[in-house]
Amino acid sequence: MIDWLKRLGKTLACSASAACLVAAGATSAEAQQRIALVIGNSTYESVSALDNPSRDAELIASTLEQIDFQVTLLIDATQIEMKRALSDFGRNLRNGGADTTGLFYYAGHGVQSFGNNYLLPIDASLSDAADLDLEGVEAQSVLRQMASARNRTNFVILDACRNNPFENMAGFDSPGLAEMKAPTGTFLSYATSPGAVALDGLGQNSPFTTALAREMTKPGVPVEQMFKQVRISVLEQTNGLQTPWDTSSLTNNFTFVNAPQEEPEDLAARQLWESVQATKDPVQIMLFMRGYPNSIYADDARALLAEAIEAEINNEAVVAERPAPAEPPADEQTMFEAVQANPTVDGYREYLDAFPNGTFSEFARGEIEALEAQASVDPVGEGVTTETEETELALAEIDQERSSVPNVVEFNLPLTAPGSVIDGIILSEITNLSPLFPPVEGLPEEYWKDQTCSNCHEWNQERLCNQSNVYLTLSGQKSMEKPHPFGGILKRNLRQWAAGGCQ
Repeated sequence: MIDWLKRLGKTLACSASAACLVAAGATSAEAQQRIALVIGNSTYESVSALDNPSRDAELIASTLEQIDFQVTLLIDATQIEMKRALSDFGRNLRNGGADTTGLFYYAGHGVQSFGNNYLLPIDASLSDAADLDLEGVEAQSVLRQMASARNRTNFVILDACRNNPFENMAGFDSPGLAEMKAPTGTFLSYATSPGAVALDGLGQNSPFTTALAREMTKPGVPVEQMFKQVRISVLEQTNGLQTPWDTSSLTNNFTFVNAPQEEPEDLAARQLWESVQATKDPVQIMLFMRGYPNSIYADDARALLAEAIEAEINNEAVVAERPAPAEPPADEQTMFEAVQANPTVDGYREYLDAFPNGTFSEFARGEIEALEAQASVDPVGEGVTTETEETELALAEIDQERSSVPNVVEFNLPLTAPGSVIDGIILSEITNLSPLFPPVEGLPEEYWKDQTCSNCHEWNQERLCNQSNVYLTLSGQKSMEKPHPFGGILKRNLRQWAAGGCQ
């Protein structure tokens, strides 16, 4: 198993178990007063009774109380009781002031006549549609009470679009309720579309109210999105037979329940975890776990790290099963060494023509790409160097750098790098130092500064030599320009060490 996995196993063995952070509970979206009037009429005296409205009203009342509404609940109310409750509701809204939120919910029979909507109390008894003003409660009166309060946010929710109990009586409009015009700052919600009929439901509650009570308590959902989810749910539950409808003149944002507010540390943990999760890099996962061992993402981090470890182990097993590569034939070795002594595009192409699948074929193709890229930047004939000259300059640069560092670079000898953190440090001990900048882009300072690189890396002579030899190729020139946590002087020492045979 590779070295970092061995160290990682030790790290995980002594890491503390994660403590899950559980939300303390939903909080209301507004600190100001919230007032609701909820009415559910089921047991009618002169018209057909309804099974669910009383239970629907009780469900909505209890839901509203959970999210900080002051609720007045009426079950099977007469006309006098409904009108008195509406009057008290309007007075409470006016006393509450401009920031008060008002909500009116009604479940029961509702009808429309002459373009007006009427909510039916349980004692309503009609012999003619003209008696609606005398027997029913005009829905518009709810809006008038809200308008008089001049508060900024109001909701009117009507689950009252059931079958007309007076369908054989002349003077009634189409089934269901008519769409109403509301004062500014009001959200109107109907159990179904204007002129259509809603279902009372086969369960304990109507499909509309069931969805409404569920969606209303979800934290952080804007009210428009919440009612959209109610509509989707009802459509699914009724197989498309019922489409909840709403109109809005709201002028401010509103949510029934606030999204839980994140503490600064929780926010930092979430943002870093999202980045680490996307990379699936074992080293970054380990750094995250060290930084946030008790975050709510700790268990997910451990699971992801276990997957990464298993993938590494499986990959190593596959590599271990592969036979060691055969030594290149002597003629191929001789030809390749000759090309390396005078590296040109033509020379590498001749090598590939002779050995298209040779031991050094991939390396040769990379060198051709690097040489051609260099030639496209510095074309011949414009007063710049040719490919061969560029190669000679690169080799001369290596020779010059050899002479700039007086001491011989060896694996177990101190480096000479005046002014650098690596001055006097042995190559094999470099990873005991702390990096000068974050090894993982975006990693907070506290997780890399003053931390040693041995947390993630452990060099040995062979592994470091392979890396250092890259700097001796033209394709490795670009790598020399990239920043290194210990500065460019380290790369130059590594290149000189490789040039000397990695002694």
